[in-house]
Amino acid sequence: MDKLDQDRSTQERQVNQVRSQPLRGLPALIFASRWLQLPLYLGLIVAQAVYVVLFIQELSHLVPVLWDPNALDNTASALGIVARSKEIVVMLMVLSLIDVVMISNLLIMVIIGGYETFVSRLDLDGHPDQPEWLSHVNANILKVKLATAIIGISSIHLLKTFISAESLSEKTMLWQTLIHLAFILSALSIAWIDRMLSSGSGQQH
Repeated sequence: MDKLDQDRSTQERQVNQVRSQPLRGLPALIFASRWLQLPLYLGLIVAQAVYVVLFIQELSHLVPVLWDPNALDNTASALGIVARSKEIVVMLMVLSLIDVVMISNLLIMVIIGGYETFVSRLDLDGHPDQPEWLSHVNANILKVKLATAIIGISSIHLLKTFISAESLSEKTMLWQTLIHLAFILSALSIAWIDRMLSSGSGQQH
């Protein structure tokens, strides 16, 4: 046992020495090129701020609908709703707010997960607000989560379409339904491929 422990310690020291050696030349340049993605993630943070402003604007349009008939008519016209029903207008506007929130969640997932996966570690271990999914995130899991989020966003849009079906053509509704089904099939395919890759790598180990 002592011999095995010594061999294991020697191997660990050798691995640590290799890892501690700095990259030089072209490998260092190629590895450092990952920081070129930093402006992209900073741009997504700006897009997140834009969605916050959009959410506040949508909310400011929703509140007057409760007591102002003119606001109700203007909002219904803007949404393309034939029937001037307060319940339908409020429901569509709330769905629009949910849509903004889900897209914002998608942005957070891409910003945090993408930066952690492709750029640099965030060192959030032990942080009380660390997202649960971030502890085991990788490129494949991130793709599955993104596909699931896109399905949720598409579902909101499809629900809004069927609520305001009176103002839309059957062709438009059919195409939106087919696109939603395509998103579902794409997400299932991505999840199936990820599962096959995971099971294949598990068998190799």
